[in-house]
Amino acid sequence: MENLCFENRELSWIRFNERVLEEAEDERVPLCERLNFLSIFQSNLDEFFMVRIGSLHDQMLLDSESRENKTKMTCAEQIRAAADRVRELCRRRDETYRALIAKLEDQGITLIDFSNISEKSEKYLRSLFKEDYMPLLSTFVVGKKQSFPFLQNKEIYAIASLNAKGGKNDKDKEKEKTKIGIVPCCSSAFPRLIPIPDRKGCFLLAEELILHYLPLIFSGYKVKYSALSRITRNADIDADNIYDEDLNYRDHMAEVIKLRKKLCPVRIEVTGDIEHDTVKKVCDQIKLDSSMVFLYDTPLDVSFFSGICDQLRSRSELFYAPRHPKKSPDFNESRPILDQIEEGDKMLHYPYQSIRPFLLMLNEAAHDPSVISIKMTLYRLASDSKVVESLVEAAENGKQVDVLVELKARFDEENNIEWSRRLERAGCHVIYGLDGLKVHSKLCLILRKKDDEIKYITQIGTGNYNEKTSRFYTDLSVMTADPAIGHEAAAVFKALTLGETVDHTQRLLVAPHCLQNKLITLIDREIARQNNGGNGHIRLKLNSLTDKVLMDKLIDASRSGVKIEMVVRGICCLRPGVEGFSENISVISIVGRYLEHSRIYIFGDGKDADYYISSADWMTRNTLRRVEVALPVYSEELKMQLEGIFELLRTDNVQARDMKPDGSYVRRFPGADKPISAQDMLYDRACRLAPTVG
Repeated sequence: MENLCFENRELSWIRFNERVLEEAEDERVPLCERLNFLSIFQSNLDEFFMVRIGSLHDQMLLDSESRENKTKMTCAEQIRAAADRVRELCRRRDETYRALIAKLEDQGITLIDFSNISEKSEKYLRSLFKEDYMPLLSTFVVGKKQSFPFLQNKEIYAIASLNAKGGKNDKDKEKEKTKIGIVPCCSSAFPRLIPIPDRKGCFLLAEELILHYLPLIFSGYKVKYSALSRITRNADIDADNIYDEDLNYRDHMAEVIKLRKKLCPVRIEVTGDIEHDTVKKVCDQIKLDSSMVFLYDTPLDVSFFSGICDQLRSRSELFYAPRHPKKSPDFNESRPILDQIEEGDKMLHYPYQSIRPFLLMLNEAAHDPSVISIKMTLYRLASDSKVVESLVEAAENGKQVDVLVELKARFDEENNIEWSRRLERAGCHVIYGLDGLKVHSKLCLILRKKDDEIKYITQIGTGNYNEKTSRFYTDLSVMTADPAIGHEAAAVFKALTLGETVDHTQRLLVAPHCLQNKLITLIDREIARQNNGGNGHIRLKLNSLTDKVLMDKLIDASRSGVKIEMVVRGICCLRPGVEGFSENISVISIVGRYLEHSRIYIFGDGKDADYYISSADWMTRNTLRRVEVALPVYSEELKMQLEGIFELLRTDNVQARDMKPDGSYVRRFPGADKPISAQDMLYDRACRLAPTVG
């Protein structure tokens, strides 16, 4: 019976991506934003197959009988169930695509194909193809003597079933002569969207052009069938498992990135007129089971939507109304930021408030004579990072700068490698993570020497030090001069410098040794409070919840009567409202304009409540296999702010979805009630509180 409380991780993630698709379907969302949500839906799916399905595929090869610990499904069962669910969603995706294309036509933008093209346009396109495209295209003809080419990850290829011209009519002999033609359709040398000269606002996709003119490419053959295809390859490389300690770690990670592009396929997507035999031959060549073939009747990659949105940029009604992060009332930018933090704890709430005070703090530390050192963890950075600029200036100004750059930040490795090189050239001491553990914490420590006394300024956040994402990820950043917090942050950095992790803390919760166990203690406290006649209460805001140990403890708390309210944006493997187990647990997910990324833990109510912000989701990878930090918030003013944020999220009836006992989600609609959009109201609040000067 207890198993009814749990949802499979992969299927829960697919439910999350379904909520993203709902935003693309929602007619209340401006048209170009709907196009963006459809693009996000697709890129999410790509990463899901590359990472999660790729990982399950590897596990299945190692141990086909292993079962995950929540729903007891084998790897093969999870892959099969996920593929079936994805097919259902992609049918909805295709319907949504067609609906959006129709709405684009109302805006004067038309995507055409060769079934509805004029003779004049066809003549132009034929000439364009022969002169500008055909000379640049690589072509492969695969037969008994020709090897199958390597297909790049996520690239589009035209595939044709070819027969030699003038062959005999005997079917068996014709079958022997059938070959596969392959043409890559992606190149930086030509645009993806091709404008049609005699039809304003009309475009043709480059791959459709190439597909149509395959007979010109394979002039020595008869093209029987043709289609477009796209391969997705496994990207779940565990860098530590193949790490050789005698290698330079940064160079090793560069090799890992190259290897990722060559890993085995986990999915092939196909659209067009192609027979089963040719698809099977391709699957045999790339060693992919035919169950992982996905057939569509829409484009395989909708990233071209960004180009269409650029064409419509002047029509403001097709986009969200512009919003700009506001100044925080807690900071006066005409005064030294470090001094203001010493006067009292400060908090920034992105994207409603600007990241600027934090950047000013770093820049100030780089030049302040009283600052002797800066220590920082870096996970994902902006491509033009002001954070790195300040750290470089600090090192060049003689400060001791210690930076842990996590090179295993998936898909950001190349960017981080380049930043690490620049930091080293400037004289920073750069550390490249720990064996077997990702350093995911968002931690910055500034040491000042004033009047022969060492003072600590500690910043802990829920999100990356990334100026770009701070404009559309909701995150929290707390800055404090509390010496006890500073001492513990210094201990965390000392351990990291030695390639170790802390195993004891008083205030900070620090994974992998001092997070999960301390969270269990805090849950047990609420159970004891409830059992002793009080009101046990737990409130959590997370991106994902998968940690079985913590979920079991939350079920214990629910069975004891503790009220548990959770806002979980993405994966949630704990089903609420299951009678006898989780009936005191409620879960909502908010998907909207901003990506909900902050993590808040609140245990208890009123003056006895404990408040934390953290970089850690309640996933085993975060609680036991990463270096994460949760900060206790002591300031009564900041506690009230966290309380207000959580209450707004909990009562949202515009973007919120309630999770049901069967794992499904039902969207809230305001109906006769007053619409409450937490994201809108938090932005309005930031506008009201923003100072006009300073």
